[in-house]
Amino acid sequence: MREATTSERITRNETIVERTSDRELTVTRTFNAPAHIVFDAWTKPELLKRWWAPKSFGVTLFECAQDLRVGGAYRFAFGRDPKNPEVFSGRYLEVDPPSRLVFTQLYERMSDIGDVVVTAAFEESQGRTRLTLHQLFPSKEALEGALASGMERGMRVTLDQLDALVAEMR
Repeated sequence: MREATTSERITRNETIVERTSDRELTVTRTFNAPAHIVFDAWTKPELLKRWWAPKSFGVTLFECAQDLRVGGAYRFAFGRDPKNPEVFSGRYLEVDPPSRLVFTQLYERMSDIGDVVVTAAFEESQGRTRLTLHQLFPSKEALEGALASGMERGMRVTLDQLDALVAEMR
């Protein structure tokens, strides 16, 4: 295995996951691309299908339906078996391209837990974009359950995939 060059070490983007309260998780990641490219990759179904599910886990995004407007709904079905998918769905509360999205997120297999409210901020500086995801869970137990499920690992993998995609799109 070769060692990363100085340039690669400087430009490698790290995902930072922080629990900021009993019910809140904040995830940050910088991408080497302008905000409009990162926002497009986050909101266009044909691009979401290329990064949203962790491929190294053998997982695919089978369905990516969305109506990207305030009040519009989305539904992402993913997994290893299209006949038995995992599904996240929700509604868009704010849509302000290319800087901000606010949406609800419901894991349909555990719908009784309630919606997570996700705020995604895309902040551009010098051609790079810092994505900050603030997730407000309905309860402490819901956040602990999400973390116990391996969500953090999956999120890191998918954000690495997004990083690779936006690098291609620049």
